[in-house]
Amino acid sequence: MQKLIFFDTETTGNTEKDFLCQIAYKTDGENFTGLYKPPIKIPPEASAVHHITNKMVADKPSFNESGDQKKIKTLFENKNSVVIAHNAPFDLMIIKKENIIPTNFICTLRMARHLDPEGKIDRYNLQYLRYFLEIEIDATAHDALGDVLVLEQLFERLKQKMQEEIKKDPLALKGTPPSQGGEDPVIQKMIEISSHPSLLRSFNFGKHMGKKIEDVLKTDRGYLEWLYGEKIKGEAPDEDWIYTLRHYLGILQ
Repeated sequence: MQKLIFFDTETTGNTEKDFLCQIAYKTDGENFTGLYKPPIKIPPEASAVHHITNKMVADKPSFNESGDQKKIKTLFENKNSVVIAHNAPFDLMIIKKENIIPTNFICTLRMARHLDPEGKIDRYNLQYLRYFLEIEIDATAHDALGDVLVLEQLFERLKQKMQEEIKKDPLALKGTPPSQGGEDPVIQKMIEISSHPSLLRSFNFGKHMGKKIEDVLKTDRGYLEWLYGEKIKGEAPDEDWIYTLRHYLGILQ
């Protein structure tokens, strides 16, 4: 039987050089949140987002010293566990630094993009989707546990949408490994979709904001080539944009 674990991290920043300072998860009615002292200082830019300060963690142990690492590693790495996060590749990168590598994951960011093929949603960040989908819940934004509570409700909406898609087209399950031991085929499909980068369709930033990428390719290929170079050398992991730009520019991986 699969165990769904909704989790979120708060960190010192959003690059490969950053570290965990808070983690929260919810599973089977259990809510957990822990605060830790990271190996580097929390910059004001990060504190401005999650409101965790260096003073708040000054007397906290590191994640490894806290004793929570072993418990969370056992829970997350269980073969029956499915960890769920928004922009999961980033959170997975952060906990990998803590020697936690889950077997199965679902990315609600990638699922939201997949289930919006016509690009009707302007943005896909968690708090935007919270209000766009009118998710009514008492949760503090950018607090790890607060985000987990929103994440759980978003996941239920996405799963329902995925079920409707499969009902309309059973071939949507094509390519999904056969279920074993009571596995939910819808969950398996969500895992399969989440394991691949998203193909983005339009810009939500910069001088081409709102335009389709395929249209920009025809009029300003140089911009896409420049952006690809910036994403490749950037410190923040951005698998979806790198995959998308390679697709449109015809760059072989």
